[in-house]
Amino acid sequence: MANLLWLQGGACSGNTMSFLNAEEPSACDLVTDFGINVLWHPSLGVELGDNVKKILLDCISGKIALDIFVFEGTVVTAPNGTGEWNRFAGRAMQDWVRELSKAATYVVAVGDCATWGGIPATAPNPSESRGMQFLKREKGGFLGDGFKSKSGLPVVNIPGCPAHPDWITQIVVAIATGRGADIAVDEFHRPKTFFQSFTQTGCTRNMHFAYKVSATEFGQRKGCLFYDLGCRGPMTHSPCNRILWNRQSSKTRAGMPCLGCTEPEFPFFDLAPGTVFKTQTVMGVPKDLPLGVDKKGYIALTGAAKNAAPAWAEQDLFVV
Repeated sequence: MANLLWLQGGACSGNTMSFLNAEEPSACDLVTDFGINVLWHPSLGVELGDNVKKILLDCISGKIALDIFVFEGTVVTAPNGTGEWNRFAGRAMQDWVRELSKAATYVVAVGDCATWGGIPATAPNPSESRGMQFLKREKGGFLGDGFKSKSGLPVVNIPGCPAHPDWITQIVVAIATGRGADIAVDEFHRPKTFFQSFTQTGCTRNMHFAYKVSATEFGQRKGCLFYDLGCRGPMTHSPCNRILWNRQSSKTRAGMPCLGCTEPEFPFFDLAPGTVFKTQTVMGVPKDLPLGVDKKGYIALTGAAKNAAPAWAEQDLFVV
């Protein structure tokens, strides 16, 4: 049996909603099939007030073994580093986070807010929000660069706005079944098993990308969303087109540009008029190119691809 505790800081509950929609395995499967004991969760826990506080204190003291500490949302440190803007069970949430992280065997951050700070940490960041171990791309975060849980791993980051439910449950199961040591993470502490490939991997619009055939409006069934609509699929590490949402689709398959929400800089757009969902270019070349492609190579590649594009590349090839 593995004890799991889930707390929520500065958050919209989106990752909890995503988690409760998990299918492979489901949240119920975690309990019935994998022996996970949910000590408390903001949407599932039945304890209130002092009873919740007792659970937390028992975890910190070691009376209850805390195997997995999951945190959702930002660590709110305002005002002036006190964290008093986000109080829980009689004290600043940031104090619970610090002490529970020290007590836990594994610490898992779910969603952009807990991993990088997400939207709440976007300037001017009045809540002084931070991710657990990162603030955007800056290492350190609330727990500091050198933090490691008792397992020897840093905070395991599962980003996304929200994170896909299966990414969450499959990592939790790996830990609960004794395979936590097999979790390999990248430089941003994301599990490589999910975040080594790009959103573009498995995108049904790849043939349009290859021949530089562009979609020009949302929901259009043909064309690549990168060239005009600001899709960040070629630069974003995520398996969204390999592990489909609701088992059937993804943003790009539905005609919606990838927002790059699994990368530390999210949200990328400065929200100025004309910059959202529009590919920013200089002399016709996108400011942000597919990872690993330089400007000279991009111009040569796309020029040749467009000249070589077959007639079928302009057709609606949408299939389900």
